[in-house]
Amino acid sequence: MARCELCGDEAFNEHHLIPRHCHRKAWFKSRYSKQQMQHTIDVCKMCHQMIHHFIPDEKELGRRYNTIELLTAHPEFDNYLQWKRKRVRT
Repeated sequence: MARCELCGDEAFNEHHLIPRHCHRKAWFKSRYSKQQMQHTIDVCKMCHQMIHHFIPDEKELGRRYNTIELLTAHPEFDNYLQWKRKRVRT
């Protein structure tokens, strides 16, 4: 079973670090390869929901939070992750 790359819980979802909605936009096409835009991470359902809750704008998500490091640097998402990691059974 895959593990969430953010909290360590069981992962059932894939999250595009650059949302699919952005893949056809010129700004993204000029800066990222097709391979970079298709890159996903394994995440649990709750982490996936919380990413989109704290960063609802897909363009902002693709531009400013397109790596695990950048996602975890988001203050509200980081607070959530600290809480979630304490509750994950390993």
